[in-house]
Amino acid sequence: MKPKLIYISEKRIIGMKSSMYHNEYGNIIKLWKRFMPSKNKIENILNKDFIALQTYSDFNDFEKPFDIWACVGVSNLETIPKEMKGFTIPEGEYAVFLHKGMDTLKAYQQIMTEWLPNSGFKVDDRPHFQVMGEKYKNGSPDSEEDFYIPITPKN
Repeated sequence: MKPKLIYISEKRIIGMKSSMYHNEYGNIIKLWKRFMPSKNKIENILNKDFIALQTYSDFNDFEKPFDIWACVGVSNLETIPKEMKGFTIPEGEYAVFLHKGMDTLKAYQQIMTEWLPNSGFKVDDRPHFQVMGEKYKNGSPDSEEDFYIPITPKN
């Protein structure tokens, strides 16, 4: 489990968001089912990638809800369909993990419990997100996506 460490510039996204608790994974499917029929209303999409984004008020508090997004990257936030919202992902350093298969929960737990404690980094207070590009195949064991974990040095 060896990530690429990259620094990203701020990114703009447009999509739909919902709040959920850590055990409400069905909300993710409901959100994507709501978003997909409306995605063609977004005028300034950068590419064909989809982005699943999570923002936390307190990443370490599993009792608090967090926001999830079904979205796409855009060139600007000037025109946003009325049923959607815009958001800017702040610039910063990320550990990017290539994930293969559909067991994203297990992969994420591995990153947090195995890689992170031994990495010299801690989770930064910025959004986490996954990019589902050309090799993403929903429901397939051959599916690939990139996990972006916001990091900062431990000291």
